[in-house]
Amino acid sequence: MKYPRPPYLAEGIPVKEYGSVFAKSKIMIPQLEYPIDVRENFKRAYTRNNPVWVPNTMTDMCNVMNSVLTGAPEADWSRKDRYDWTDWFGVEWTFVPDAGGPMLKPGTQFLDDITKWESRVKFPDLNAYDIKGCCETWLKEKYEPGKILHVNIGQGCTERLVALLGGYTDAMVALAVEPEAVKDFLEAFVDFTIKFFDKLYEYLPIDMITYHDDWGTERDTFFSERMMEEIVYDPTKRLFDHFKSKDLCLEHHCCGRIERFLPYMVEQGADFLQIQARANNIKMLKEKYGDKIGFNVMVQADSENIEDVQANVRKVVDTYGKGGGLYSGVMGGTPKAVWDTVMELFAYSREYYEENN
Repeated sequence: MKYPRPPYLAEGIPVKEYGSVFAKSKIMIPQLEYPIDVRENFKRAYTRNNPVWVPNTMTDMCNVMNSVLTGAPEADWSRKDRYDWTDWFGVEWTFVPDAGGPMLKPGTQFLDDITKWESRVKFPDLNAYDIKGCCETWLKEKYEPGKILHVNIGQGCTERLVALLGGYTDAMVALAVEPEAVKDFLEAFVDFTIKFFDKLYEYLPIDMITYHDDWGTERDTFFSERMMEEIVYDPTKRLFDHFKSKDLCLEHHCCGRIERFLPYMVEQGADFLQIQARANNIKMLKEKYGDKIGFNVMVQADSENIEDVQANVRKVVDTYGKGGGLYSGVMGGTPKAVWDTVMELFAYSREYYEENN
């Protein structure tokens, strides 16, 4: 069946104002008419069980950063100026607009010896934050029942290690020279993250968690398979098992060229990977591992030409949609280009799955 693609701001099409954490500007996006429940379709997508359309983070999800739910200091991604702040572990950061995000503040190092972590690192006191109040406020003001409640839970094990030690060089040295101390710290960090997650889960009907842990540069992973097996794997698996025990969707965001870690990532149990397209051959990874794990692949809204819109959408759906295991979103573009891309993604993916499920 061929589904309609109503044009930009067409009469009779309900719309909603959409804003991103990465920009203060807002655009109008269509309110879609779904053939089945959004959560049901999303579960079909991440379990690779006959989804009806490709879920779209813009239209199908309510997305929230962990700092909104705690009141803890965090980067304001919509700002365009350079500024400093200190996170809830006491690590100093600088937001660098030219780099597109926060960097460790030059000349600072919270911890210079990982073997001293037990005496130096003070895990945040969760009772010092009004997590219940923040969650209740967000539910009242931002949550849309019926959509997927997606929480970005923040830094993962190795990212926090890097932050505390003042950068990747010292973190890599610690992994090589003091593996036992590093693993002990990672296990303690997982204990904290589980407590933090459980607090959020107590107050929110969470459907999806995104866990951030970058494991590489754009050339290669920044630690070896042996270090993965002996240091990083077990704490990460324990955390992922806890997330998955709540019957929710788990996404692992991981920057860098991390193709050689895919077997471990599959075993650890994430449902989706959010990885760099320019650093990894995601098409190859889909072909090799797509029956075991899914991928978040975005559609570029870089043209108002309808043929370009169709080509951009079909490239993503045809390449990564087979068997489910795909959710997407729309990147960049004018308001009209975004609208047309949202419509094309919804309509074409329905047609694709009707033909291919």
